Amino acid sequence: MQTNLAPEFMGTADGEAAKAILGKCVHCGFCTATCPTYQLLGDELDGPRGRIYLIKQVLEGEVPTRKTQQHLDRCLTCRNCESTCPSGVQYGNLVDIGRKIVDSKVERPLMERFMRGALKHGLNSRLFAPAMAVGQAVRGLLPDSIKNKIPAKQKTRALPTRAHARKIIMLAGCVQPAMLPNINVATARVLDAVGIQTLVLSASKCCGAINFHLNDTDAAKVQMRANIDAWWPSIVDGAEHIVMNASGCGVMVKDYGHVLADDAAYATKAKRVSELTVDLSELLPNLLPSLIQQGLHKSQFKAALPKLAYHPPCTLQHGQQLKGGVETHLRELGFEVEVSVLESHLCCGSAGTYSVLNPDIAYTLRDRKLNALPDADVIISANVGCITHLQSGSKIPVRHWIEILDDALATGDLT
Repeated sequence: MQTNLAPEFMGTADGEAAKAILGKCVHCGFCTATCPTYQLLGDELDGPRGRIYLIKQVLEGEVPTRKTQQHLDRCLTCRNCESTCPSGVQYGNLVDIGRKIVDSKVERPLMERFMRGALKHGLNSRLFAPAMAVGQAVRGLLPDSIKNKIPAKQKTRALPTRAHARKIIMLAGCVQPAMLPNINVATARVLDAVGIQTLVLSASKCCGAINFHLNDTDAAKVQMRANIDAWWPSIVDGAEHIVMNASGCGVMVKDYGHVLADDAAYATKAKRVSELTVDLSELLPNLLPSLIQQGLHKSQFKAALPKLAYHPPCTLQHGQQLKGGVETHLRELGFEVEVSVLESHLCCGSAGTYSVLNPDIAYTLRDRKLNALPDADVIISANVGCITHLQSGSKIPVRHWIEILDDALATGDLT
């Protein structure tokens, strides 16, 4: 696709990057077949190809409108289109650029500005954890619209205290410790069982994804630099990986090298951080032998294990291009894991703050996803947002897969 940049975008980092991405698009339309919003709304401008044209027009000098902004807003950034595209169009990077430019030219209505500001500041605030605790205490009295965003209070096991020669860094995250703290605890416990110590560094907070995808790139970069500073001494001391148990955070941290490429002070460190970052599921192949050595045999207690339905988050299968690992390796450990045959590639509608800003689309996609999942005792996923969103529409427990593995180890079902 040929793009003639308007003078204001010529020679700019965003303009030239967008032009290069647009140049790979061949208008084939394969992406529309796998776009959740296009499938729901049936509007070309609510699919990747239509949004690409909208961004191209803005870059060529056409004045964006409120309608332009809304079509870009309705994109889930699930990046399913990237998995489908035969030409390798980096749509996720393109829509980030497009949204930033359009937001600089189109003022949002007051209520939208308030809502987006509340999300940016509230989810990153020190008050989030105590506010979540209060919400959980009175959860039964809340209307469903609010209750859906407040998971029931979890009981957590004790964190391991043993030191090991092998060490990894784990991002605590901004909302996960308050909403679903057992995910981090279970991660540390399972890794401890195979001789790996988990380092959670207090100076490390939000990965930056919330601000970044709400178009506050500067605030996101501040958070990215703070995380790099917090992790760097442990990296120098030999930490093997930075492990992400929230795939939404993982796709963001793996992109630090790209986002900070022009930052002279941080570019090299950011690239190294991205190289060291792995999703927790990427460790599973190396964990299996150690677990089996401890007596974990895949057939021994299979009948007692829960039947699992797995929802692979978009940030894992499309953002990080990690497919099949979780279900394959859990099956090796004796679990019965099923995945939706027809719709495993589609977004559940959570998409970070999307379910708050676009609830109608989000809940329609949630219900569609839940209806497509196989029958199971427990639904599992790999991202806090997906887990909370799916649980809001299901009576079946929805959990992180690492919690299921920790349960099995703790009760002796796999020992």
